[in-house]
Amino acid sequence: MVTSVKVKREPITIGGVEIAPGTRQKVYLDVAKLYTHTNLELVVDVIHGRRDGPVLLISSAIHGDELNGVEICRQLLKHKSLSRIRGTLVVVPVVNIFGFIHQSRYLPDRRDLNRCFPGSPKGSVGSRAAYLFRTEILERCTHAIDLHTGAVHRSNLPQIRANLDNEVAEMMAHSFGAPVIIDSSVRDGSLRGCADEEGIPLILYEAGEALRFDTHSINGGIRGILNVMRSLNMLPKTPQAKVKKPLHPVIARTSYWLRADLDGTCRFLAQLGQRVKSGDVLARISSPFSQEDRDVVCKTSGIIIGRNNIPLVNEGDALFHIARFDTVGKAEKSVVAFHADLEEDPLLDQTAFENY
Repeated sequence: MVTSVKVKREPITIGGVEIAPGTRQKVYLDVAKLYTHTNLELVVDVIHGRRDGPVLLISSAIHGDELNGVEICRQLLKHKSLSRIRGTLVVVPVVNIFGFIHQSRYLPDRRDLNRCFPGSPKGSVGSRAAYLFRTEILERCTHAIDLHTGAVHRSNLPQIRANLDNEVAEMMAHSFGAPVIIDSSVRDGSLRGCADEEGIPLILYEAGEALRFDTHSINGGIRGILNVMRSLNMLPKTPQAKVKKPLHPVIARTSYWLRADLDGTCRFLAQLGQRVKSGDVLARISSPFSQEDRDVVCKTSGIIIGRNNIPLVNEGDALFHIARFDTVGKAEKSVVAFHADLEEDPLLDQTAFENY
C-alpha cells in the first residue's frame, strides 16, 4: 500500500525576511534616503497560506495621489475570507510613498514611477524604486492587480485594462467583474509592461479620481479582487445561497478623448457612464467675457469612461474619454448592473464608507 506524504509548503522570502506558511507579516524595504536624511520605505503586507497556490500581488498608489486603491488594500487585508487563503497574497498599499506624502503623482525629480520600470540599482530615485519593486516583490509573484484612479480633476468609470492576448490576464479581467474591459497594449516603462516581460499576467483597475475616495470604486475594487482570488482557487467559492448572477463585462477595443476646440469655461452636460451617440451635445464652452456658447459634440456612439471635472479649459484639453463597443446598449446595461450589484452584495461591508 502506497501512502501519500504531505509536503510542507516552503516559506516565502521578501527583503531578506522569511515568512512561514500559515502566517502573515509586514516587511519594510528601504527605497531611498532624501537629502534631509529621511528614509523612504516600502511597506509590504504578506499573507502566506499553508496550502500551495498562486502568489497574487496587489499594488496601489504607484501614482502617489491615487487614493482609492490605498483604501481598497486596507479593507481587503481585514476581510475575513483571507483566513482560508490558498497560496500567497502580497499587498503593497503605497508604492510611491514620496508622492503619497506630498499628495502628488510624481517622485522628487518629477518622474513618473510608472515609466521607470524595469529600473536600475544605480539610477534615479524612480529607477531605484522600480528596480527594488521588481526584484524584491514582482518577481516573487505569479499574478498581479495594479490599482489606479483618474488624474487630478479627472474621474474614471470603474474599468479593467489588460492585454487580452494573454489568456490568463483575460480570465482575470472577466473574473474581476468591472462593467468595462479595455483591451489595452502595454506602455514602455510601466509596471504592466514589466510584468508582461516577466511573464506575469497583470490587470489594471481604474476607478474614480485622484485625491478622492469614491464608495462605488472602492467597493467594486474589493469585490473584484476577491472575485479574481476565487477564480484562481485562492479562496473558497462563494456559498451557493449568496451566489448572484455574474456580471458580464463588455470589451472596448478602441477609445478616444474628445477635446476642447477653444478656451473658456465649460459646463459639462454628460455624466460618467452615460451612453452617447454621434451628434449628442456633451458640454458647452463659453468665454467668461462674452455671451457666446460653443457646443462640444460627440463624434461616435459609445460610453463615457472618463471625464474632466474642472470647468476651466484650454484649447486641446481632454474633456471626455469615450469607449466604443460593438453593442453600446449592452455596455450601458453592464454599467447600470455594476452599480446596482454593489448596493446589494452581501459579501461587502456596506457601512464602511457611509461617512464619505
